[in-house]
Amino acid sequence: MLGWGIYDFLGGVYAKQIGPFKSFFWSQLAGLAFIIVLALVSAARGSVSILAITLSAAAAVIYSAGYLLFFKGFEIGNVSIVAATMNLWAVFTMLFAFLFMGQRLSPLQTAGVLMIISGAALASLNWQDIRQQKFTLSAGVKEAVAGAFFFGVFWNISEIISEQIGWLSTTLFVKFGILLFLLVFSFLVKRGLNLSKAAPQTKYVVALMGVIEAGAVALVNYGLTIGDAILITPIASALSIVTIALVMIFLKERVTRLQGLGMALAVLGIVVTAF
Repeated sequence: MLGWGIYDFLGGVYAKQIGPFKSFFWSQLAGLAFIIVLALVSAARGSVSILAITLSAAAAVIYSAGYLLFFKGFEIGNVSIVAATMNLWAVFTMLFAFLFMGQRLSPLQTAGVLMIISGAALASLNWQDIRQQKFTLSAGVKEAVAGAFFFGVFWNISEIISEQIGWLSTTLFVKFGILLFLLVFSFLVKRGLNLSKAAPQTKYVVALMGVIEAGAVALVNYGLTIGDAILITPIASALSIVTIALVMIFLKERVTRLQGLGMALAVLGIVVTAF
């Protein structure tokens, strides 16, 4: 929760400076380097099946798509609102775990999910336009919802892989797959990756983002080896508490009372689903 909250805040700031794709690519490269070092230090071993490799490749593509959409939402929208809307990934994760993996929610957790959905709706809708009979979503929200869907799919796949080959190997294979996907994607759409014009501070922060995010992913994968996605991911998704706090402190962004209420309700719902 803490790692992703910091990563998403820094991503929201630096995606506006160097673009979401460069932010994601270079941070993922730094994260991969960190996980490789961690794997070497821990001397991780174990057999890997063809199924695990195939699922890792699929998970890498899905995770990349989710974060590219998320950063795009940050680039064009209000960081606080986009971050709150992104919490829907916990709902998608729970839904898929319930439908396809046989995991179940308690009545209290069900109530929490409803609070998350309601809170996200309050936070993401542009209430000024609604009063003017222009029912539109705030900028960046559609991208955040789509990204949340991909993350929901990803974590259920990641749980399957982690239970087969372990949390560290899962993180390593997925990170490697993400880098390959991003390289191919950049070639196909002719996206530049050069950071020569970026300030040194920007490069250092992007590298730090990657290490923090890789650590967060590895920790959640570890949690998935000893628990269920339907419980683990809602706890991690409370990252918006951290992100919004940082946004209010450093960016001085403000939201309307209804949007603030929505974010608070969503965060409270996430906390409730953990019990």
